[in-house]
Amino acid sequence: MTENLPFCQVSLHIRDRVKDLIGRLTLQEKIRSLVDNAAPVERLGIKGYEWWSEALHGISDFGPGTKFGGEFPGATSFPQVILTAASFNASLWEAIGQVVSDEARAMYNGGLAGSNILESKWHRRRKQAEGRRPAANTTLHMILNLGMVLIVSISMPRVSKQDLEDTYNVPFKACVVEGRVASVMCSYNEVNGKPSCADPNLLRDTIRGQWHLNGYIVSDCDSVEVMFKDHHYTSTPEDAVAAAIKAGLDLDCGPFLGIYTESALRSGKLTESDVNTALSNLLTVQMRLGMFDGPRQPYGYLGPRDVCTPAHLQLTLEAARQGIVLLQNRGRSLPLSTRRHRTIAVIGPNSDASVTMIGNYAGDACGYTTPLQGIARYAKTIHQVGCNGVACNDSRQFGMAEGAARQADATVLVVGLDQSIEAEEKDRVGLLLPGHQQELVSRVAKASRGPVVLVVMSGGPVDVTFAKNDPMIGAILWVGYPGQAGGTAMADVLFGTTNPGGNLPMTWYPQDYVSKVSMTSMDMRANPSKGYPGRTYRFYKGPVVFPFGFGLSYTSFRSTLADAPTTISIPLTTLKTFKNSTMLSHGVRVTHTKCDPLITRLHIDVENVGDMDGTHTLMVFASSSGGKQVSEKQLVAFEKVHVVAGSRKRVVVDIDACKHLSMADKNGIRRIPLGLHNLHIGDDIKHTISLVASSF
Repeated sequence: MTENLPFCQVSLHIRDRVKDLIGRLTLQEKIRSLVDNAAPVERLGIKGYEWWSEALHGISDFGPGTKFGGEFPGATSFPQVILTAASFNASLWEAIGQVVSDEARAMYNGGLAGSNILESKWHRRRKQAEGRRPAANTTLHMILNLGMVLIVSISMPRVSKQDLEDTYNVPFKACVVEGRVASVMCSYNEVNGKPSCADPNLLRDTIRGQWHLNGYIVSDCDSVEVMFKDHHYTSTPEDAVAAAIKAGLDLDCGPFLGIYTESALRSGKLTESDVNTALSNLLTVQMRLGMFDGPRQPYGYLGPRDVCTPAHLQLTLEAARQGIVLLQNRGRSLPLSTRRHRTIAVIGPNSDASVTMIGNYAGDACGYTTPLQGIARYAKTIHQVGCNGVACNDSRQFGMAEGAARQADATVLVVGLDQSIEAEEKDRVGLLLPGHQQELVSRVAKASRGPVVLVVMSGGPVDVTFAKNDPMIGAILWVGYPGQAGGTAMADVLFGTTNPGGNLPMTWYPQDYVSKVSMTSMDMRANPSKGYPGRTYRFYKGPVVFPFGFGLSYTSFRSTLADAPTTISIPLTTLKTFKNSTMLSHGVRVTHTKCDPLITRLHIDVENVGDMDGTHTLMVFASSSGGKQVSEKQLVAFEKVHVVAGSRKRVVVDIDACKHLSMADKNGIRRIPLGLHNLHIGDDIKHTISLVASSF
């Protein structure tokens, strides 16, 4: 019986169990285990399994690993992650991760999820550790993935070592080092002339070597085939397979490795030891998840009762509430009043959206509450779409929309985008509302006899300057793609049951920004001589529609600095470094100091000076005088705090000089600039810290 073999013995170390199992497999069995639909090994009692499952913001049936039906008709569908990012609430991510992983394991136990590993696209700082919940996560896509459409034509970016170190590598490094993800996915594209999935410096030396990935590396689907057929990086399929595996790839999402690995071995391009290394990384994660432990493992009892539970549904509602961003509230148009606003005109192509709210990489939700349905719980509604679909190609229904606005006490326009406009293989060509939506908004706002609220449903920024400048439009909300409970969350914010506390997780640029930034340019820093404005709030100095981190509330907050250092001493590891003024003029290399004692604390009081309880995101930005290559400012810390009206709370924020006050030089070397660093805390406080070098 196979359960008596060493690889099934939970008392043994996982390393020994993996070694035993690999030693029992034939070469062909090993190779068939390097693809997502791994074949069974019946003689050892090992079932076939499908690695490819998606869980971006809930269990998805995109990909072959998961199917809904029977006792599992759906799963909890949380907001698209860009809206969850707007919550600026680290603990919310962990709570969502626990729900998604529990539901995934429940479906696996029920036989409807063939996945062993969930490919989670949560690009966030805190990842779900593999030992905490019964699933492991994959961080996608390493690195500089420009989109499916561009794979064979222009998805070959050139990027500087500086931008790699202080921008593009940062979220992935955090996921591996701090979040302890179980896997990383390499992308289709080339970076600086080398495919991501065949770059040993990236996969083997950086991800596994420097960051110490304790897991496996998987290709984006068919990436190895793409590097041969489309990028023409190698002359034969066997060369592509060898390049990928030797670089550090362990698993192919696709059949390519299963087809060509054996011939690569026969031709001497690979060794069986190379295959064993890849297989060992895969099996180690499976062993950690209890896949060879039999029924004794603790998460084997999760089932249908653990999916779409009341607690899970409440969390998806709370996640949507926390992410919604109030962008404008002229004349305190919001919140609406159930007493004064008894009839609401609900207008727009997304006004009764359901599936649109859950975005892409989604599955079957437990149920939906549309914006129209959510508002109907508070007031009588008059509904008009205004135009069919977000493309909004004609204005024939505008008159009916105007008529609805004339009859109502208030008007809520729900406009924006959907998967037909922004999605994988669908890149937006501009930042304005599609089609005639702007005209619809302006005409309805002019016709309305009550306050007008514009609700923008989208994943990316939208230039709504026209609405900001329209005196008839009182309030503007951004709701992202808010998940299955999005309609309830929107209505709760509109009527003041929830006080909005979200903040924009990206800059909203004006339309003309598009013409100034080439999609193929990965440069972060501005280059005025070429008319290049730079990217993100860190380097872009031009006009914006709404800045990164912006978000209003129905109440007001005031921050005061209670305690903070004015000087931080940077100890140098060698006297030679201390005496070398040239080296110090460029800043202290992070590797030339001890970082542990360089974590300092800020004590900040946040006071709610309004008349409504609310949640405030305290943001700390840093800037220095380190030269032209330094970012304008950098978000270094944030803390979400709920404050009762008329009261205050003390917030303690850690600042790590090595991590938060350093920058990458042109060679990609991280340095701490000496001298003055300015900390910008909320809208109220500017505090200066001096960094000085010292010897041990």
